[in-house]
Amino acid sequence: LRVLGRRVYHSSFADDDGITKACSCPLLPLKTHIKGPAPASDPDKADIVDEAITFFRANVFFKNFHVKCSADKLLIYLTFYINIALKRLEGCRTLAVGTKAIINLGLEKVPVPGEPGFPFPGLFTLPQSQEEAELLRNYLKQIREETSGRLLNCAYRANGFPNKWWLAFAKRKFMNIVIL
Repeated sequence: LRVLGRRVYHSSFADDDGITKACSCPLLPLKTHIKGPAPASDPDKADIVDEAITFFRANVFFKNFHVKCSADKLLIYLTFYINIALKRLEGCRTLAVGTKAIINLGLEKVPVPGEPGFPFPGLFTLPQSQEEAELLRNYLKQIREETSGRLLNCAYRANGFPNKWWLAFAKRKFMNIVIL
């Protein structure tokens, strides 16, 4: 496979003026009905979850990702999360079974920087307080749930059967990180 000119796709949300941050992670607006700390986004415009899903199949091939703006950190996190979600969906032969697997993934504890299980030490700063850690945890939980819901629409066709053009990417290792 040729990777579209061999360039990483970066986030278009480079301007983070006025955006709240937790552990240097921008709490970007989302198009969502899931409760959480994310501000509401314009439903007619793309948000960071749309970008992550759109760029996933190109960005997953890269072993390095140069961060140009703080939104790129979130894009890296979401690309990794999509990789985990696809790995969980890999053996799910129907949308109903896949939905169950994604719900179970959503129930797992969301680690924040400095805690065991956080995939990218050094990507985000350590929390300065328990409140900052909980704010980031709640945002990551909300954005993971939103990503999962949208990913199901890509990973499964309208008839409820898997979309092999998406699930084939479960075998990829983003930034050489092995997912168990």
